[in-house]
Amino acid sequence: MLFDTHVHLNADQFEGDVKDVIERAQQAGVEGMVVVGFDEKTIKGALHLAESYDFLYAAVGWHPVEAIDMTDDHLAWLEELATHPKVVALGEMGLDYYWEKSPKDVQKEVFRKQIRLAKKVNLPIIIHNREADQDIVDLLKEEDAKEVGGIMHCFGGSVEIATECLKMNFYISLGGPVTFKNAKRPKEVAKAVPLERLLIETDCPYLAPHPYRGKRNEPAYVKLVAEEIAALKEISYEELAKKTTENAKKCFGINR
Repeated sequence: MLFDTHVHLNADQFEGDVKDVIERAQQAGVEGMVVVGFDEKTIKGALHLAESYDFLYAAVGWHPVEAIDMTDDHLAWLEELATHPKVVALGEMGLDYYWEKSPKDVQKEVFRKQIRLAKKVNLPIIIHNREADQDIVDLLKEEDAKEVGGIMHCFGGSVEIATECLKMNFYISLGGPVTFKNAKRPKEVAKAVPLERLLIETDCPYLAPHPYRGKRNEPAYVKLVAEEIAALKEISYEELAKKTTENAKKCFGINR
């Protein structure tokens, strides 16, 4: 059985067929998913889905691209939502230096506030990182994020950065890019990271794995991610699936 640690079934791309998408995921062996909300609209959507299905959970946070829109009221709302029985993590949060909507200093401040909140409510954090490797690592160290740990979502950094994150109590989560023929770094990371610290995800509807690259991604395709990592690590698909599911449940405190 598989656990997709990062889905956006609350995205507009799934409007009209989310039920069918969830059914296909179950048929592919997906037994659990975390629906990630990153602004007011998507947080409400994540909670609605998590409340509608036993095997769906929610993560709530504020995306770095949207950091400029986050208010103190939003932060208080996140703190309130942290007590919801289906909320298993805060995020996604982090830094994104590709898009220019939110200035870097605003992103950093919003990121710090969410890490501090996570420590207050004792929930793991889900990290979004785009073109900000060293700043992410430095900020996690400064805020002692090791206390709660969490997930480096859709990790695209080097083995060296992954090693820094592992030391801070983070899991490394790999998605569709690990299946791309030209994706050297994700494949190196898949081989290097210990199995007990690996997670799998789709980040659907984005980053569909080969052979669906460029099309709408969906949770059923997490099986392709699992198969690729198992091959890279030279272990059975069953072992990879079992261990990454155990890791996800441990990280999120599911069945605790």
